[in-house]
Amino acid sequence: MPFINPTPDQICALLHQVRSVAVLGLSPNASRPSFNVAKALQSFGYRIIPVRPLVDEVLGEKAYPDLASLPERPDIVEVFRASEHVPEIVESCIKLGIKNLWLQDGVIHEEAALRAQAAGITVVMDRCMYRDHTQLCAS
Repeated sequence: MPFINPTPDQICALLHQVRSVAVLGLSPNASRPSFNVAKALQSFGYRIIPVRPLVDEVLGEKAYPDLASLPERPDIVEVFRASEHVPEIVESCIKLGIKNLWLQDGVIHEEAALRAQAAGITVVMDRCMYRDHTQLCAS
């Protein structure tokens, strides 16, 4: 069975439910898409939790080297990493009990997304959280 994203209404509902977003691969470089998307999400009221090794802080928030190092479970993990890393990320989410996973534009790994869904994780793949927030939830 192929992977299917949630419907636009389901995506909007998800974006209204979550408050904390662990941004995996958040760059401190203001010219990178991860920085700009996270900054926009922060302006919408989401709490951004940077997850990137060798970085102390991004967007005024303490950074953590990996998901296992987070002091609390985030509402959603947003992934700005190469697709080949997704299976490992999915396994971490399953182990840590994370219930929502967002794979940004271009981050595609159907097998891992199906594995996450089978474990009860809501998965959005190959979509932009910022764009979906502004286009699907603007009201």
